[in-house]
Parts: sequence; structure tokens; C-alpha cells
Amino acid sequence: MSGAPPNIPPGGVPPYDPETQWRIYREQQRAAWRSQRDAWRAQRHAWKTNYGGAYGPRVPSVVGPIILVAIGVVGLLLYSGRISGPQFWTWYGRWWPLLLIGAGLALLGEWVLDLRRSAPVRRGGSYVGLLILVAIVGIFAAGWSHMRPWIGPWNGNNNNDFFNFFGLPEHESDQQAMSQPIPANATVDIEDPRGDISITAGDTPDVQVRAHEIAFADSDAGASKIFAAEAAHLTVNGAAAMVQSNGNDHGRVNLTVVVPKMARVTVDSERGDVTAAGMGAGITINAARGDTHLNGVTGPIMAHFSNGRHDFSAHQVTGDLTADGNCNDLTLSDFKGRITVNGDIFGDVHMENVSGPVRLHTSVTDLEMASLPGDLTLDSDDLRITEAQGAVHVTTHAKDVDLSEIYGDTSVEDRDGTVSIEPAGAYGIDVRNGKGDVEITLPPNAAGTIDGHTHNGDIVTDYGLNVSGDEDKTVSGKIGAGGPKILLSADEGDVRIKKGPALPATPPTPSAEATNPTPSSTNARHLRPPKTAPQQPVTQ
Repeated sequence: MSGAPPNIPPGGVPPYDPETQWRIYREQQRAAWRSQRDAWRAQRHAWKTNYGGAYGPRVPSVVGPIILVAIGVVGLLLYSGRISGPQFWTWYGRWWPLLLIGAGLALLGEWVLDLRRSAPVRRGGSYVGLLILVAIVGIFAAGWSHMRPWIGPWNGNNNNDFFNFFGLPEHESDQQAMSQPIPANATVDIEDPRGDISITAGDTPDVQVRAHEIAFADSDAGASKIFAAEAAHLTVNGAAAMVQSNGNDHGRVNLTVVVPKMARVTVDSERGDVTAAGMGAGITINAARGDTHLNGVTGPIMAHFSNGRHDFSAHQVTGDLTADGNCNDLTLSDFKGRITVNGDIFGDVHMENVSGPVRLHTSVTDLEMASLPGDLTLDSDDLRITEAQGAVHVTTHAKDVDLSEIYGDTSVEDRDGTVSIEPAGAYGIDVRNGKGDVEITLPPNAAGTIDGHTHNGDIVTDYGLNVSGDEDKTVSGKIGAGGPKILLSADEGDVRIKKGPALPATPPTPSAEATNPTPSSTNARHLRPPKTAPQQPVTQ
């Protein structure tokens, strides 16, 4: 055709076909995607061939096998009896973080070695679960160790000794007795970091020391070196005497010391029991782990506790007691003097027959009373006082408070617990309780002016008092001829005002058993026989 553009086929330009153009475009895209996929596959195959993976060759860590081997060795030693189970778990509860430190150092060493490799590597992470298991078991073991004061007696000797956790043989030796004269009123300092200390008052003007040494070593020669290092020494300088030993993790020294009756004694003990009897000028005790038992002491007693792993008991004391720091159980009886305790108590408190004022301060409870002819029991759930003379003041929370036969005014502030009060006569009462009931039981000769209220609770009274209100109820009126104010408040709880039986005009005099100088057990909870049938024990 004349004038047609070149390269045009005969018949002219073919018509435009959209479907054909789209098919061609799609085939081109598929070809490009297949080409890119083949390139990725080839690159990954080459990397695996040369380096073993996208992040280098997989190299297992040595930490996992080491932990498994250690667990197997310890299990075999426990099963064969080569090491003591309780001692191992006590040690493990104390030192398990060292295993994590060792695992971390091993991983750090592997990282340093991997830096020197020409190709990158990646470490296997199967040990992470084992490390988590090590930490969990360590936490439970530590909790078991801390709960031992509640589970069983703490002997304070070698339970936490690091170097004896594999049960090294125990060697014993009696050191030659030491004795030197001192003035009757001399000061005697006794220091024993590991071991029991027993002190008695003698009739001679001498300080006498006997030392029983214990060493943990795999040979007699090793034990002899430990004996020499921890041996006790007696030094006298004028009116001052020093008894000192150097017990450590490798052993301990049990001391038996006799001092003049009027000597002023100070004891420093880190791990071990302390017993003292017959002191005539008081005693000062600085203790950490172990128990302290005092009997027949005249003069002031000063006690300092460094943690909550210490039981303290004192009986037949004529003098004041001042104790501070955290302890476990506290048992006191037959006191002629003031008792002041400041610190947290993780166990139980028992007091009986205290003729002087009592003041106890913890993070949960504040307690003051003029004297305690009867007994007191305090634990994590309850505070019970029977036969208290003079004013009684209690501030606490999350405890049931039961005060009976109280010969004086009473004030109680509590929450999340029940408050029950039984005064022995016409005395003032002031009770403020949060979530909990308030109950007072008055004797037949009671007299007072009632003013009480509750929110979301009921008011029940055995007396003809005026009760009014719906959601917020109040009670008011006089009992008898009126007199001391009885103020009762329960934010969310019931208020009960009951009639009770007659009580003696004065507290009964303690029976002969109450002053028994030798309790049947140093851990006895009640040193006097109950006046009525025994109650069910309180769950602690």
C-alpha cells in the first residue's frame, strides 16, 4: 500500500488484544520470580556447604553436660550415703547462686573462644532449661532452710558450713582445761563464732574454761591443724577476762565456762546455742543463729539478735530484760522486772508470771501492760492474754485478739480480726476494729457507760441499751450505775455486749508449779498447767 510505514505486514496494523498482552506480562513475572527463587536456593546451599547454616555451624555448649554430670554425681553421693541429705540441701539453699555464676563464666569462656573462629558459630540453648531448674530448686532449698526454725530445732552448729557439705570426717578433741583467779565482780567476755557456749556461776573466784573441739578434715594431720587454729584461749588482765576461740567453717568449739557468781558476763555467738544459769550480775548476749536459754539469773539481761534464726527463753529472772533485733520463738516466765522487746518475731511469743511492765514492739504489733500475773501467747494469727493487771494497750492488725480477766483499763486497735475482751471489774474499754467483730463480756458487778457503733453489722446486747440505726447502727446507755466509758467501734463487723460470770477481785497467785526452776523442756510453750481443760492447738 502506497505511503504505508515500513515493516508493516500486508493488510495493515493488527488490532490491539488486551488479553494477549496480560498473558505475556504474567508469564514474564512468573519467570522472574522463578529465577529469583532459584538464586536464593543456590545461595543458601552454598552457605550451608561452606559454613553450616545461616548463622554458622551449630556447636553445642559444654554447660548442659557439666550440669547433668554434677546432678548425677550429687545424686550418687546422696544415694550411697557419702553426704548427708539435710546438710546438702541446707548448703545448696545458701550457695546455689555460685552454680549460676560458674555457668555464666563457662559461657563467657566459650564466647571468647568463638571470637577466634574464622566462621561464625551458634551455640545450642538446651542448657537454659537446666539453669532455670537449678534456680528453682535453689529457691526452694533456701526457703526450706529459712523454714527450719518452724520445722525443727536449729542446733546452730555446722548445718551451713561450706567446707563440710560433702560430709568430711568429724574429728573431736578435748582441750586442756584452763583456770585463772579473777576478782569477784570482774567482767568476762566470751567470744565463740562457731560452737555452743554453756555458762554457770561457781562458788570460787576463778574463771574455768573447758573446750571441746570439732574439726572436719579427711586426715588426722588436717584435723590437728584445725584444732590448733581454732583453739580457745583464756586471757586475764586485772578485772577483765577474755575467753576466745577461732572456730570457722572447718570446725567448731563448744565451750563450758564457770565464772564467779557476781561476774558481769558478755557473750558473742554467731552459730551455736548459749545457755547460762545462776548469774548474779546479769548477762549481755549478742547472738545470730542458735538458741539462748537462761535460768536463775539475777541482774539486767541485754540481748541483741542479728537475724530471725534465734530462739530465746529465760526463766526465774530477777531483773530487767531488754531485747532487740529479729528472733524466732520468745519464751519468758517467772520474771521480777521489766520486759522490753523491740524487733520482729517470726515464731511464737509466750510469757507467764511477769511482775513488772511488759512492752513489745514489732512491725505488726505494739503491746504494753502493767504486769502479767497470768500468761500471754502471740503468734502469726492470734494474741491471747489471760490475767493481766493494770492498763493493757494493744495495736495490731490481721490478728484475733482475746483478752480475758483483765484487771485494768483496756484499749485495742485492730483490723481484719476479731476482738474479744473480758474485764474482771468496772474498767474502761476502748476498742476500734476495722473488718472484724467486737465482743465484750462483762461480769455481774460491771458498771459503765456504753457508746458503740458499727457499719454493715449487727449489735447484740444482753443489757437494756438503746440500739438504733439501719446500715449504720449505734448502741448507747448505762450499765449499772454508769461509770467508766466503754467505747466500741467496728467498721464492718458485729458488736456484742454479753453478761459473763463473776471473776476474782484480784488475780490469783501463781501456783507452785509456776515457779519451777527447771522446765521440763527448753522449748515448752506453757510452763504452767492450764486452769481448765486444754484448748485445741492454734494452727501456726
